[in-house]
Amino acid sequence: MRPISADSHVVEGRDVFAGLADRFGDEAPRIANVGDRADCIVIPARGGGGTSVAQMGLAATRLARNEPLERKAGHKPDVAHMQDPELVALFEQGYAGMRAGLTDGAQRYIDQDVDGLDAEFVYPGYFAMFNFPNVELLIAIQKNYNDWLHDYSSASGGRVNGLAALPVQDPQAAYEELQRVMKLGFRGGCIPCTSPADHPYFDEAFEPLWSLAEEAGFPLSMHVGCNAYLPKENRPRPVRQDAIAGYAGSQATVQPTIVEFMCRGVCERHPNLKIVVAEFNAGWIAHWLDRVWQGLQRERRNMSEPYTGAHPQEIWLRQFYATIEDDRAALATRHLIGVDNLMWGSDYPHTDSTWPCSNDVLDELFADFPEDERRKITRDNVRRLYGLDG
Repeated sequence: MRPISADSHVVEGRDVFAGLADRFGDEAPRIANVGDRADCIVIPARGGGGTSVAQMGLAATRLARNEPLERKAGHKPDVAHMQDPELVALFEQGYAGMRAGLTDGAQRYIDQDVDGLDAEFVYPGYFAMFNFPNVELLIAIQKNYNDWLHDYSSASGGRVNGLAALPVQDPQAAYEELQRVMKLGFRGGCIPCTSPADHPYFDEAFEPLWSLAEEAGFPLSMHVGCNAYLPKENRPRPVRQDAIAGYAGSQATVQPTIVEFMCRGVCERHPNLKIVVAEFNAGWIAHWLDRVWQGLQRERRNMSEPYTGAHPQEIWLRQFYATIEDDRAALATRHLIGVDNLMWGSDYPHTDSTWPCSNDVLDELFADFPEDERRKITRDNVRRLYGLDG
């Protein structure tokens, strides 16, 4: 029983950025060398050193280094030190220093076979494509990405299923792009995990999009780090940022968005719309759903009519899914979250990935669990959600 990753990633190839600079000038991302580093995603208008494409595939370097792979039982490998000379040398090579399967779908099976996987559902590597303030640029790069991703997935021989990016900053453009990618054969899509500042997801402007996705059985995913652009005037006052607290509390970014769907009428109007909460893990969900229920009651206590909608847990079990990696707390509360609502992902090739020892991690995590539950979480649920059984 080879698992299927419900949350893996690509590293965008050069074609994703082709033609953008000609249309949008220095606001547009492009591939360029920065100092000794080859192939960085650079936006001249923003300055800085850009994003190394090789660094986006950090976990994929693990087999290319002499440093031994360390990890604790039931957990992903330890995080590498970014100043490791072997890593720095690989980063300097850009695309040439990466495993070929990260940008070539025809060779992705090699990376999957190393890890003992049957298939993967893949998200972007360049999260910034979801938060450009220039909406026309955002639409253009996401269309480029979807075309590239279609070719990448098609070349994999069924081993990779890409999740299309939808430019929800323009609801009509998102609707049209959903129509287009469905015709191309995509099985699911990705929307920002925070709604646009001027269009919360319960805004009427999104109704055609949700209706189409619901009718087509087209799940929509909200992935960690894929935030919509937030204008400066809408941002909280600057405070000291603690990197540890930010990482540990990443679910705080998607929780208000889930409430927009769950408590503001979207799920009530679209009870068959499926939503994936991707790479936020899930150990927090059972307790949080109870807090949402309490919040609903508190909001209604001074109103003339009580809340009569479904309990948030009921809505979650009916419409929501979460991806996990090595999340013991999620497995411990799986019957509250829903065994049918959890999907495992390797997060390859990102830093948090379980690659290349995913099956060892899963053996340790599920050692005391029924085999049918492991099969659901690591294989059957993702197949059912995206219609691979049909």
